[in-house]
Amino acid sequence: MPLFVDFVQEHAEADLVPWECQVEAARRYGLTIAETEEAILRLDLLPARYQRNRAMLTTAQQLRLFRSRVAVVGCGGLGGYVIEELARLGVGTIVAIDPDIFVEHNLNRQLYSSPRLLGASKVAAAAARVEEINPAVTLIPRQQMLTTDTGRELLHGSQVAVDALDSIAARLELAEVCDAMGLPLVHGAIGGWYGQVFTQLPGQKTLQRLYADLRDGRGVEKQLGNPSFTPAVVASMEVAEVCKVLLALGTRLSSRKLTINLLDMETEEIAL
Repeated sequence: MPLFVDFVQEHAEADLVPWECQVEAARRYGLTIAETEEAILRLDLLPARYQRNRAMLTTAQQLRLFRSRVAVVGCGGLGGYVIEELARLGVGTIVAIDPDIFVEHNLNRQLYSSPRLLGASKVAAAAARVEEINPAVTLIPRQQMLTTDTGRELLHGSQVAVDALDSIAARLELAEVCDAMGLPLVHGAIGGWYGQVFTQLPGQKTLQRLYADLRDGRGVEKQLGNPSFTPAVVASMEVAEVCKVLLALGTRLSSRKLTINLLDMETEEIAL
């Protein structure tokens, strides 16, 4: 693609490629926005939208994120923020899995909900939002429930799964599928002022051990409720864990759980 390379290099500002250049390159050379993004990153150039990432991520790491696929299971309070942040981070493919539609009690906290979208599919709303904020990212909407029967097909091709569910039984099914597939699972749970996060690596069975006696129970959020801010905090921590898993960076929350108390602004690390 010598003409493409010449065009992009000519219009780059140092090593940054402005959005207008990316769009024009796609139009001029018959490419998708996603194809232009990968090509730009392969040239060791950086789409300008990611310039605030580069103090912490190299261009090669940004390319690795773009080539990654993450499954987000649950697109409500946690899942909406997880999807938003993954898309803005530059994860190239996101599979959004949720059978539900928006109802009125979602409006206090679920990022993609609005009065206009009551009755609309959560995964369809997520797809529309990602197309708006980062057209280089592909969001695959799957409006169905993940179970032990459907899980392998839904998670196929993903490098990591994110637990954004609100049911213990559903979480345990997700954990079992991930374990069978050898897939890392980033878990987050919320309830009122409180939340928890950890990463379960294949074979650890952390979720299964924690919830062994609660398989038929409901998530604590059913009793404690959920404000607007707790999902955003826990989802951000989940996305940080996903980024570390994909790029093999830092110290993951594996074999330990971080609990968050926003009422007293306290955190606690618990060995698992």
